[in-house]
Amino acid sequence: MTARNPTTSYADAGVSIDRGDQLVSRIKKRVDGSRRPGVMGGLGGFGALFDMAALKYRNPVLVSGTDGVGTKIKIAADLNRHDDIGIDLVAMCVNDLLVQGAEPLFFLDYYVCETLDVDVAERVIDGIVRGCEIAGCALVGGETAEHPKAFPPGEYDLAGFCVGVVEKDRIIDGSRVRTGDAVIALASSGPHSNGYSLIRKVLADSATHPDTAFATGTLADALLAPTRIYVRPVLSILDKVEIRAIAHITGGGLLENIPRVLPDGLGVVLDTASWDLPPIFHWLMTTGNIERREMHRTFNCGVGMILITPRESAETVIDLLRQQGEAAWLLGKVTDAKAKEDLVTFR
Repeated sequence: MTARNPTTSYADAGVSIDRGDQLVSRIKKRVDGSRRPGVMGGLGGFGALFDMAALKYRNPVLVSGTDGVGTKIKIAADLNRHDDIGIDLVAMCVNDLLVQGAEPLFFLDYYVCETLDVDVAERVIDGIVRGCEIAGCALVGGETAEHPKAFPPGEYDLAGFCVGVVEKDRIIDGSRVRTGDAVIALASSGPHSNGYSLIRKVLADSATHPDTAFATGTLADALLAPTRIYVRPVLSILDKVEIRAIAHITGGGLLENIPRVLPDGLGVVLDTASWDLPPIFHWLMTTGNIERREMHRTFNCGVGMILITPRESAETVIDLLRQQGEAAWLLGKVTDAKAKEDLVTFR
């Protein structure tokens, strides 16, 4: 009698359908809590449906965006602090949509790992749901993938995708910005999700452990503070004041992001005396021996978002933002600029 070869399954190759089913079962009720008007159906379909008619927009324009959290995820994983990294993922996407004046509608995530740890994935996705709740959008689906031997054991990566909507005649594109307009800053909660490859180099070169005591907690607390989501406070003021441009200060820092929303021939002058460099950025600059210009084009340096408004509206904008719980201040003004080096200058 000829012996039969042993059977082989997907699980033998390192991919467990059962673990994936277990994760969906755990998160389904939590995800349902992020539903908003327009969402049709629930988790489990091949695609997510959204009914725009439920929103009563007159002439809607869809705005889409995608992002990740970079190597901040390495610090979170190394310290087993997975609970807030999902907020970062949502924030990086919805804040980008907000730049056009868009209301975020729905969000999808992509979670990929070597072997699915259901407990870790549940913590990450719970953070994504909390981020969606803060932003007012719905988590309508996503993808969880195991890639055996493609990642070091225990590691994972994230990507997020978001769709928002704005009335066509309310799109904010920077075209109305004029010389003399005011530049308003909204405070960041820390480095947000940018510059972490440099942050990790500073940690390694200085042999500093993230659990080192720092400020009112640890260095890890400062580095893993979730990215601030500005959606609700900013959307709440758009019907009250004229906002001519918005810039999300992400990778590229102040130097690279502000010019993206300015018409040709214009730049900004920022007043360095208007804000104190937060302790985490001062630590990075001094410990890493990082030049100030490099700080300004790598990190947000305490400014997570800027709004440009007519000068006569500046005080009103700041007051309205502060009423919404935001730390906001007059950061600078719009000026004429002919050369690239004049697009963002400091005084």
